[in-house]
Amino acid sequence: MSFILYPAIDMRNGKCVRLVQGDYNQETVYGDSPFDMAKQFASQGAEWIHMVDLDGAKEGSRVNHPFVIQTAKELNVKVQVGGGIRTEDDISFYLENGVDRVIIGSLAVTNPDLVKSWLKKYGASIAIGLDAKDGYVATHGWLETSKIKAVEIGRELADAGAETFIFTDIATDGMLSGPNVEAIAQLAEETGKSVIASGGVSSVEDLLALKKYENQGVSGAIIGKAIYTNRIDLSAALKEVGAK
Repeated sequence: MSFILYPAIDMRNGKCVRLVQGDYNQETVYGDSPFDMAKQFASQGAEWIHMVDLDGAKEGSRVNHPFVIQTAKELNVKVQVGGGIRTEDDISFYLENGVDRVIIGSLAVTNPDLVKSWLKKYGASIAIGLDAKDGYVATHGWLETSKIKAVEIGRELADAGAETFIFTDIATDGMLSGPNVEAIAQLAEETGKSVIASGGVSSVEDLLALKKYENQGVSGAIIGKAIYTNRIDLSAALKEVGAK
């Protein structure tokens, strides 16, 4: 197992953007072309790219999928995508078009039985995105907070076949304040599965702090704003922390 770095491309209105704590009113545009950004990350040595359809998350259906498919088909990288994946048709659409992993978020809370049936069918091609606020899962593009703890859903879905979880602590996302290492390691321990850290990564030191828990199941980290604001040099970080 190697610790994998996932450079993030958040897409809105066909552009590459970053939000602060999921707030659609706090947006910074970092590029006019998600595909060009993906190309740049691939040229720096990224093996995986994490893509999020922010419009899709809000609308409840695929919006920015052409960029995802173009990246999966034209670049020598693996792609995981989230945002707006609400139906089995969405899952099969992405997987049949070269995407390696689709992320199911809100539905894990609102319709766990449906998600369990998908896990049975698609297995490791599905990652469960758990976005938490004070330990409780937030849904619908973080606009609502549930009364269910992330670790509870994690355990339940791990039993149903989930192999990969993506854990975001909303309080740290886009804040460059460091990841919630404790909560991430706890989820890995409680589920016995692979957990990818998301939110708050601001330095190579943050990545190394997460990598310490690699043997416990913390398998990688998603990096967004820190790359765009030049706090982390992706190619250097891949050599120091990742599989390179």
